[in-house]
Amino acid sequence: QVRLVESGGGLVQAGGSLRLSCAASGRTFSKNGRGWFRQAPGKEREFVAAITITWNGGSTYYADSVKGRFTISRDNAKNTVDLQMNSLKPEDTAVYYCAAISGGSVYRVDSYMRGSWGQGTQVTVSS
Repeated sequence: QVRLVESGGGLVQAGGSLRLSCAASGRTFSKNGRGWFRQAPGKEREFVAAITITWNGGSTYYADSVKGRFTISRDNAKNTVDLQMNSLKPEDTAVYYCAAISGGSVYRVDSYMRGSWGQGTQVTVSS
């Protein structure tokens, strides 16, 4: 099974920006799209953003907490899905994960292929 690999995390001051990238480590797949989740210490994994692939193009979805600040996009040539994060806040600090959508609601962890989750990339926003 193909696993996704996240990159681009780091330490940034509040108000700054980071760009995360999600790449496939093997053959092209995830025909339904991909999503980003994050998990802070002591908290459950939460939905951040998703991008779907459909016959007429697809759609993007965002958590209310990141709307207007984060943008998800895909590069079909590179087979990557990126997450541009602007106006970062300390509460955005977490490990960010991407995964491939298998079906169902994009907001739910169990809608993603279990074996596709990457190791995550740490994002730390200082105040």
